[in-house]
Amino acid sequence: MDFLVFWLSNVPSFAAPFALGVLGMIICERSGVLNLGAEGFVLVGAMSGAGVLISLGDYPLSAIIIAGASASALGLLFGFLVVLLRVNQVIAGLIMVFLAQGLTSLISRNMGWVNKPFSGLGRIDFGFLTDIPFLGPVIFGQDIIVYITILLYILSFYFIYRTNIGLRLRAVGENPDAVDAAGGNVILLRFMAILIGAFFLGVAGGYLTVVVAKIWVDGISGGRGWIIIALVIFARWQLWRSIIGAVLFGCIEALIPRLAAVGVQLPQYFILMLPYVVTILVMIWSNLKGNNKQDTPLALGRPYLREERH
Repeated sequence: MDFLVFWLSNVPSFAAPFALGVLGMIICERSGVLNLGAEGFVLVGAMSGAGVLISLGDYPLSAIIIAGASASALGLLFGFLVVLLRVNQVIAGLIMVFLAQGLTSLISRNMGWVNKPFSGLGRIDFGFLTDIPFLGPVIFGQDIIVYITILLYILSFYFIYRTNIGLRLRAVGENPDAVDAAGGNVILLRFMAILIGAFFLGVAGGYLTVVVAKIWVDGISGGRGWIIIALVIFARWQLWRSIIGAVLFGCIEALIPRLAAVGVQLPQYFILMLPYVVTILVMIWSNLKGNNKQDTPLALGRPYLREERH
């Protein structure tokens, strides 16, 4: 029972970066913009969050917000390339990854942020509620970002499916010509989706350093951005499915250190590859379902030029 409680109580903190990242990706790709640069946005957010805490002191919530804003700044460049210049979205996304890898290494080393631990963000103390057997540590023993993530999903569901701007956002991803003909601003909607999506990806990265690792090292994202991309396909661009995927990978990542803590000996490289093996299995399962193309936004990856008609 102790093993189960310790494992499940750590799942939300491991699942939160995936949930935040997938949320941002879904908002972005619902507008028809294919974003393969998730790993880059996560890295920028992770470095920015760590840099704020190391340089300015113990302001963890501010660090996470700045992490999201820093990723949105990179999102401006990505939006300029794919929306205004209509650069191939696959290539532009990969450029964001390589740019972020080099940029974060350069800045963090010049600023002296590498391998410097900090206090970060701790868990909320709910008093006696945390001491409730089993449910206390699992439900009431989390940090504030976990609860904010749940709230963000509720608000995002309402925004996407219950508001006019959310309807236009989804319509841009399906038929931008129709949105343009109805008086909608396709360019503005796609830019908005990119910036919001980049912000959530940056917050996911900030969470990794500010809450989970509490230290910055090069490549700290460890490929989570690529897993986030796979989770979007697994979720079929649906918010409720993305929660399931995030919790699934949170369970896997939380299980690995727990097994090590109780003395289960596993090869190091097997542990490192396990999340990606599961990613492959998820992709295979998703493909075998055979209806991914029905769920994919029809205009995903297609640049929009007003004079063109498809």
